[in-house]
Amino acid sequence: MAKIPDVGAEAPDFTLPSLMLTGDVATRDELTLSKLRGHAVVLAFYPGDETPVCTRQMCAYSNDLAVFDGLDAKVWGISPQDLDSHERFARHHGLGMPLLADVDRAVAATYGVTMLGIGVRRSVFVIDADGVVRWRHVTMVGLTYPDAATIAVHVAAAQT
Repeated sequence: MAKIPDVGAEAPDFTLPSLMLTGDVATRDELTLSKLRGHAVVLAFYPGDETPVCTRQMCAYSNDLAVFDGLDAKVWGISPQDLDSHERFARHHGLGMPLLADVDRAVAATYGVTMLGIGVRRSVFVIDADGVVRWRHVTMVGLTYPDAATIAVHVAAAQT
């Protein structure tokens, strides 16, 4: 497993399959981190769809997307489930951000957030418009997560 990227380091680039729900329309695509240069990106790694803490976290971020839109920042949820699972999860909870499928956990491993037993450690990375890690929150057990307001403060700081 790779080391967790340090603040100030270039964020590891990746491409993953994604699911984006807009109204009733589910769009499947591939998203590449480096293609979002010029925008801040919040990467929210979470262990699993439809689990209690993950559901609260992803719903909270989805409900506060306007905060991130106002900062010209994109929010991506990343977990090991496949796109079918992501679609059910997004439809069940009305999630408005892309959910990326890291089925083999390769991207989570690149970011140093895999863990035996739970698979993926709940983690949030703020990546600035130049592709540099500006803030990170990595949990050991994964029962807590930063709220959107806390993340937004770090997104705003990354833009100055």
